[in-house]
Amino acid sequence: MSPQPTSSALTVRHARPSDYGRVIGRVNVWWDGRDMAPMLPQLFFLHFEGTSFVAEDEEGDLVAFLCGFLSQTEPDEAYIHFMGVSPEHRGEGIGRRLYERFFDEVRAQGRTVVRCVTSPGNEGSLAFHRALGFEVDRVVGDYDGPGEDRALLVRRLS
Repeated sequence: MSPQPTSSALTVRHARPSDYGRVIGRVNVWWDGRDMAPMLPQLFFLHFEGTSFVAEDEEGDLVAFLCGFLSQTEPDEAYIHFMGVSPEHRGEGIGRRLYERFFDEVRAQGRTVVRCVTSPGNEGSLAFHRALGFEVDRVVGDYDGPGEDRALLVRRLS
């Protein structure tokens, strides 16, 4: 697939292995210094290019990314692992565009369900996902280790 220009002079394209350094160099900064980099191993850029995306501005600067994959266990499901938008570009609909691009990609590959997780206390993330049609499937205590509860989200694609 060729890059897709978006309405605000952004280009959304499949992620490439060469994008990893650009993304990982910004993750902690975009999360206000939280150590998020360990949650995003390079394997997403090596093995899931077809379902991971980057958004770049007209100068080619990274504005956002999304890493996702097709479930190997559930043949009708796909999973979004991580998405980030530059703080300077939040609220412009870029995250929605990346999710919609992912939905289109996995729908074309026969997937009808998309899943992801977030912290049950992250009201911003929950509101974002609800606006995209996700529902909280359930909240699981200690999902990512002791004290790391997660809200499991699901969206059915039409």
